[in-house]
Amino acid sequence: MIGQGFKTAMRVLDKGRLTMGSCALGAAQKLLDLCVAYSKERVQFGKPIFKFQSVGNMLADMATEIYAARQMLYHAAWLRDQGKKVIKEASMVKLFCTEMGCRVADNALQVFGGMGYMKDFPVERFYRDLRLYRIYEGTSEIQRLVIARELTKD
Repeated sequence: MIGQGFKTAMRVLDKGRLTMGSCALGAAQKLLDLCVAYSKERVQFGKPIFKFQSVGNMLADMATEIYAARQMLYHAAWLRDQGKKVIKEASMVKLFCTEMGCRVADNALQVFGGMGYMKDFPVERFYRDLRLYRIYEGTSEIQRLVIARELTKD
């Protein structure tokens, strides 16, 4: 339709933002799975590292944030499937999921220690890739502007 280009682009952005959120969520889930498995195998001072409170806390924090992100993503996707406008929700999903993914990647590096930086382990690649998700389909700063604009609309 003539004159509807901007609106069309914005609808496409909403879908792209949900997609970026789901990519970050999937990467975070994979990192958590890797961390759980590694923390069961890696032994320090005669016990697996998941038994150390600091490692257990990191795993718990990762799992909690992933759960929250998944619920947020599913709800926004459901709203979109219902034909609702999801400008604010898509930006919230993109912002939360990509920021969460970076926090999970940072914790994964802590769990893996020096091995997390090695190219032989996938943690290093996930760490780099997740950082890019914060930029695609609008930076985190842009998402905050969109959310604030949507909150204050009359």
